Amino acid sequence: QVQLVESGGGLAQAGGSLRLSCVASGPPLSTRVLAWFRQAPGKEREFAAAIKWSSGDTYVSDSVKGRFTISRDNAKATVYLQMDSLEPEDTAVYYCALRRSYLGSWPTTASSYQYWGQGTQVTVSS
Repeated sequence: QVQLVESGGGLAQAGGSLRLSCVASGPPLSTRVLAWFRQAPGKEREFAAAIKWSSGDTYVSDSVKGRFTISRDNAKATVYLQMDSLEPEDTAVYYCALRRSYLGSWPTTASSYQYWGQGTQVTVSS
């Protein structure tokens, strides 16, 4: 059974940085895609970034490109989201998600992922 546990959320000022972590446990991750989504109050869950566990290839949404970086640590079975130049609009609950396999195109919809963490709150003040 896959389990995803996020940490690292909190309060930051505009222009500041936070790093989120997601520890994955369960079956081997070699074929998996891990991603970060976010959901602001009253809005749909939005894709932020994804990474192929085996190769480390990444894909970042245009809305956070140049400010957010996704990476992973194989030994720790952990995926990170480094968030720089934070803006108040980045305020949301951030979720880690796992998809069992990559099928030739980057999965960017929430329904494409089978497993989810509990979420971690990020609040950016102006």
